[in-house]
Amino acid sequence: MDFSNSRRRALQGALALGTAAVAAAPALAADHKNSGRGRTESTTRWDKVFPQSDRVVHRKVTFRNRFGIVLAGDLYRPKNSAAGKLPTLVLGGPFGAVKEQSSGLYAQTFAERGFVTLAFDPSFTGESGGEVRNVASPDIFTEDFSAAVDYVGLLPSVDRERIGAMAICGLSGMALTAASADSRIKAVATASMYDMSRSMSRSHKDAYTLEQRHKVIDYLSAQRWIDAEKGTFAVGFHEVPFDTNGQLLKGNSVLPEKLPANPDPVLAAFFDYYRTPRGFHPRAINSTTAWTATTPMSFFEFPLAANIAMISPRPVMLVAGANAHSRYYSEDAYKAASGPKELVIVPDADHVDLYDRPEKIPFDRLEAFFRQNLKQA
Repeated sequence: MDFSNSRRRALQGALALGTAAVAAAPALAADHKNSGRGRTESTTRWDKVFPQSDRVVHRKVTFRNRFGIVLAGDLYRPKNSAAGKLPTLVLGGPFGAVKEQSSGLYAQTFAERGFVTLAFDPSFTGESGGEVRNVASPDIFTEDFSAAVDYVGLLPSVDRERIGAMAICGLSGMALTAASADSRIKAVATASMYDMSRSMSRSHKDAYTLEQRHKVIDYLSAQRWIDAEKGTFAVGFHEVPFDTNGQLLKGNSVLPEKLPANPDPVLAAFFDYYRTPRGFHPRAINSTTAWTATTPMSFFEFPLAANIAMISPRPVMLVAGANAHSRYYSEDAYKAASGPKELVIVPDADHVDLYDRPEKIPFDRLEAFFRQNLKQA
């Protein structure tokens, strides 16, 4: 997600940025029951931003990716499902969110519709492990989707030949990238897609000039010296904005604590989700703090979805709001995918509407897509 214009306006208006940071740490292990192979399961209190459904069974789980990082997830199962193995979805996103927010809502809704689902926190975020907190990696976050497939594929209720992936916003690029190299993912869908490599390295709608791209690289490189000397990792904007004079802007919170007068509509939409009771969660980076300042380096270095055509002949569905500032990401990914593929444009919806507005999220279309493409042979 790109806050560059919004940040510039907020900063120019002398808005005080939030500095509160949650000491995020992987904190699930204490109350888990070991279930083998580094996998644990636990039933704990409800900590989501959406109401709990009485039609599903929920359980917190942990599992390891191939880098040895312990990931935390929420596993949802239909409460009154028929006997036999079920189609399954692994879900992630948005970038800077946690599984207690949008991905969890999607997961619970799909479980109500008969799927086993797993919403997870990417490495280094939320309740997942990783020693340096709030750092992102296109490689490791992509691996996290395949690790989630590993986990669900070992469950007795899951049909390994009927596993799909779903991602929202900034994890969409990782889900597509995972599917391009992991044929166990039989179908993949995205909502409000963001390509975080493109966004960080080129800005919204590729607006960076070549000079600005070099300025960002120089800033990130200088920040590495500062972090190395201090032995700590400063936080900062993951999508680095410039002011109207072409000066690079810095900050230590993704979103401001208060909206300025006449805010940019994109800023207002994100603020309404992450900073209000609608979607605020204390473990979410977007709600409380920022990514490590050097996070963009790896996204400059490694493009996401470079091999999206390799997903074919497995199907892709891309869902975007008609009024979303991010719509072009889905449209460009649709052009690059080989097919079968579907592009669903939701009327009268913006980017954030597809996080949690059930009247706008096309769950019927998504369910039909996954049922058709995860059906029994």
